[in-house]
Formats: sequence, structure tokens, C-alpha cells
Amino acid sequence: MNLAGRDFLKLLDYSKEEILYLIELSNIFKQKKKNGEPHNYLRGKNVALLFEKDSTRTRCAFEVAAYDLGMHVTYLGPTGSQMGKKESIADTARVLARMYDGIEYRGFSQDIVEDLGKYADVPVWNGLTNEFHPTQMLADMLTVKENFGTLKNLNLVFMGDARNNVGNSLMVVCSKLGVNFTCCAPKELFPNNELVEQCKVFANENGSTITLTENVEEGVKGAHVIYTDVWVSMGEDSSIWEQRINQLKPYQVNKHAMELADPKAIFLHCLPSFHDTNTKIGKEIQEQFGLEEMEVTNEVFESNQSKVFDQAENRLHTIKAVMYATLKK
Repeated sequence: MNLAGRDFLKLLDYSKEEILYLIELSNIFKQKKKNGEPHNYLRGKNVALLFEKDSTRTRCAFEVAAYDLGMHVTYLGPTGSQMGKKESIADTARVLARMYDGIEYRGFSQDIVEDLGKYADVPVWNGLTNEFHPTQMLADMLTVKENFGTLKNLNLVFMGDARNNVGNSLMVVCSKLGVNFTCCAPKELFPNNELVEQCKVFANENGSTITLTENVEEGVKGAHVIYTDVWVSMGEDSSIWEQRINQLKPYQVNKHAMELADPKAIFLHCLPSFHDTNTKIGKEIQEQFGLEEMEVTNEVFESNQSKVFDQAENRLHTIKAVMYATLKK
């Protein structure tokens, strides 16, 4: 399958076959990494990483993946470029495309990464925007496939703010790959209706379903995968914590929720996670609201059903697959 020169901005742009190809390619690269097989197939290429939002997994995965493939990397952090301040997105894209073979962007509006893709004549990869998080989805689906051997006919439930980039992207990738997707959240935090209807079309084509429910017991019953994310996303004002806690406390992933799921169910989280008070924000929430665990209990997070660190590792292999597939000749 030839994806050379393609942007990777959102999975709505990719077919079922192309997504499955990238997941399989990710697995191939994972095995090469585990076996110590050199795979520096892109020697001499250079990539730029534009980060308007800080990151641990995304930055490390892109950097290590690039190094393993033989490439050189320039990291431009939140204050590292003039993009959007003294220089337009279009001009930034055209400048970087003259110096680099590929550009990654992690930041705010999807419109920004779409504009980078429009004006740069090299591949542009979405490391996260407010609307979508496509590289995370490949890692998620690789993790699910590793645990169940298949994706078809599995039930994946997302509990939390389903309007965020992870909730949106999970609904898209599940509908494309024939995974039954359930949004389990208060109605006001359901995904955008236009995207829901679009995904229902994909799901119908691929023999899966899209379900939206406010009922936790109905939502998680028989789930093979229970997935959650932080209740307040990066970039949202901290003043929203009280409202979001009140909305989502009933949707915390805990032992009871996992017991209602399939006996072989796994727990996923894109991280970082507030499952204890060992973070600055976790400590502040405990002091302000008396809450020691938020979107997931520590009991579930540290259980054998939790595959969050396999999932985090898979960011490396899937990002490597995306860069290789779009940069190879």
C-alpha cells in the first residue's frame, strides 16, 4: 500500500484498509525493535516537531521513532517558533517544507494542522489537536488487537467527556474498523451530532454500531475495552474542574464498572492519568474537593486488566509506521 507523500491529519481521511495497514506495519516495527534489528530506512531525512502543547509520550515517541529510522529531529516548543505570532501558518509551512522532509504539529485547533498540510508540500502529521488525536488511535487499536487477536465485533466503551479529541477519534476509528463504540457520558458531553451521524454511516458499512448512553451499567455491560481520559483537557480553564467533577464522578472507571464488563476486558487510558494524588494537580483537587481518584481508581489503574503502559509504548511503534509509510519512496 502506497501512502508516500500523504498527510496524517485525521482518520476520517483514511480508509479501513489504510488504517489496518498502518497497524500491521506498526507491529512489524515493534518486532524489529524488540529483536534489535536495525531499521534506519530513512537515513538523511529531517523532520520538524512543532509543539504548542507540551507532551511526554507524543514528543518522545516522535523523537525516538525518527532516530530509529535514521532521521534527524528539530523540536520547536511553545516558544520555539514565530508561527501564529509574527508569521502566518501558511508562511511557516512553506518555510519548514523547504528545510524538512516532514512536519509534526501538536497544538490547538484542527484548522492549524489542516493549514500546515495545505501549504507544506511535505507530509504533515497530527500529534494532537483539540478535535482529533489520530496517532493515539493507532496505538490504541494495536493494543486492543494484541490482547484479543482481532478488532472485529469487539465492544469499546469510552467513559468521560466524549466531546474531546480522544472521544471523537475513538468513535471514528471504531466505526472504520468494525468495533462497536459506546459513548457513556452525561448527554451534555456527548460528541458533536454531525460527527456521530458521519460515524454511523461508517459503522453501518463495517458491521458495527455507535451507541450513546447516560447509563453506566448499560454502557459497560459486556465491554471488551473500557477507555477513559482526564476530565479536564489541556487548554481548558481550571475553573471548570468543579463542574466537570460533578458531571463525571458517576462515570469514574472503578472495580464495579470493570466487573460489569466482559471477564477478559482491558482498561485503556491515553495518559496522563489522575488515579492518585502523586501529581501537582491531583494534590490540588484533593485539597479543594476531597477527591483522591478522578477518572479511574488506582485499583483499576494498577490492575492486571490495565494495559496503559503497553498502550503508551505502542505510541512509538505506530508513529514510526506513520512516518515511514508517508516518507518512503
